[in-house]
Amino acid sequence: MPACRMRAFERHGNRYMSYTALYRKFRPAEFEDVKGQEHIVTTLQNQIKANRIGHAYLFCGTRGTGKTTVAKIFAKAVNCEHPVNGSPCGKCAMCKSIAAGTSMNVIEIDAASNNGVDNIREIREEVTYRPTEGKYKVYIIDEVHMLSIGAFNALLKTLEEPPEYVIFILATTEVHKIPITILSRCQHYDFKRISIETITARMQELMDTEQIEVEDKALRYIAKAADGSMRDALSLLDQCIAFYLGQKLTYDHVLEVLGAVDTDVFSKLLRNVIGRNVAAVLDIVEELVMQGRELTQLVGDFTWYLRNLLLVKTSDNIEDVLDVSTENMMQLKEESDMIELDMLLRYIRVFSELSGQMKYATQKRVLLEVALIKLCVPAMETNQDTLLDRIRAVEEKVEQGAGVAERVVYVNRDAGENSRADRLPKPELPNAIPEDVQEVVKNFRAIADEASGMLRGYLKKARLSLGGDNRLMIVLPDSLSASVVGREDHVAELEDLIEKKIEKKVSVEVRHVEEGRHFEDTFVDIEKKINMKITVED
Repeated sequence: MPACRMRAFERHGNRYMSYTALYRKFRPAEFEDVKGQEHIVTTLQNQIKANRIGHAYLFCGTRGTGKTTVAKIFAKAVNCEHPVNGSPCGKCAMCKSIAAGTSMNVIEIDAASNNGVDNIREIREEVTYRPTEGKYKVYIIDEVHMLSIGAFNALLKTLEEPPEYVIFILATTEVHKIPITILSRCQHYDFKRISIETITARMQELMDTEQIEVEDKALRYIAKAADGSMRDALSLLDQCIAFYLGQKLTYDHVLEVLGAVDTDVFSKLLRNVIGRNVAAVLDIVEELVMQGRELTQLVGDFTWYLRNLLLVKTSDNIEDVLDVSTENMMQLKEESDMIELDMLLRYIRVFSELSGQMKYATQKRVLLEVALIKLCVPAMETNQDTLLDRIRAVEEKVEQGAGVAERVVYVNRDAGENSRADRLPKPELPNAIPEDVQEVVKNFRAIADEASGMLRGYLKKARLSLGGDNRLMIVLPDSLSASVVGREDHVAELEDLIEKKIEKKVSVEVRHVEEGRHFEDTFVDIEKKINMKITVED
């Protein structure tokens, strides 16, 4: 057996005891050892020091955040013969017996399996007897939300007026299932998710104690995968160490054990999706499947990757918020320039919907491939947020010289109405376009890039035409876009930008395309006319 794993067994006479899981072996024995819940620990210590101990406590929070651990330490502290700064000494007879689980003063009850009225009646009978040693009887009821309505009702009176030597500590992960009558009788403590930094530091501390070599990057990934749970993190760490027994635990090892995917793969996947390369995207999925990667986790991790990309794209100085390396941050910034905001939001929506579907799906690969093809081929979706991406795909084909046959579908119209719309007279080209307007049109995209954030985004969808009195007409694809661009402050901002650019004042008019019609049905595209160098008459 490798030397580094000999510590997995404890010598006991001539026998070896079985290995103890890390989360059990290193369970905190004092308040000072509890990580990530300082606000709760400080409050409880102050109560003990001031002798202001309550009769009922409710500990709620996600799994593995320290609810039961803190409850046990609190039980030791209130019964300790020589408490130190509100914490148990760990040396007196009461501390030792409670730690060993032999004390009659601390009663742990699992409400998931003891959830009936009879179980609570037994507690009511027991509390009438004073503790044989120590000051308090402490009842720790775990998963208390599992109690039946009758059991809750039976607990009410005892919980409201228990003997002075009884303390109830109720622990739950689903506080919303507990009756308000119970909540109102307890001191309420919320255990928050533990940060990645705190979990990583704790695991590194334990690995130093165990003398096991682990890469910091590997620990950080495990901490992230634990989702705020210290117990989950230590369990995952235990699993990874066992798989690579006697070896240095690396980042790649962790990815392999957990069936996860490196961020470089996400980057490659995203770039091919942006490039609408369906074949390359499916090849990546095939490769991941052959490597045995867990597809449900892949979906969750890729959604998180897109979330990070969204933060980079929409915020400045985000480096301190995102838990990524400098190299990955540069990668994210590069990709944020490659993708439009509406595209990114659509990607997140599609994968968020997919996350909910993957859990119970039998054909996970098929669902994943369909979702990725949707991203590459926006025409497969009819959602409103897909419209811009569909238009963008058509424009890309036009730019590449591919012939595009557009099928026009008019909403809420019958065939007769469609045909009548087709017969409407087309707008005629103006004989002359003012030089000032021409100058604006030539520089419009540069002008739009200088606009404020919201306005700049909507101007990317705008087309240009000529209004009455030789005004520049900015035409948006829908009424919502037009209402935003047409705001008085936005119009004023746009006119100021134009004046600064061409040193002449040009009035702006904002319109939108009527529902069921195309831009060309109503407006003249003067941008196209000028770019085609049509001769303008004086």
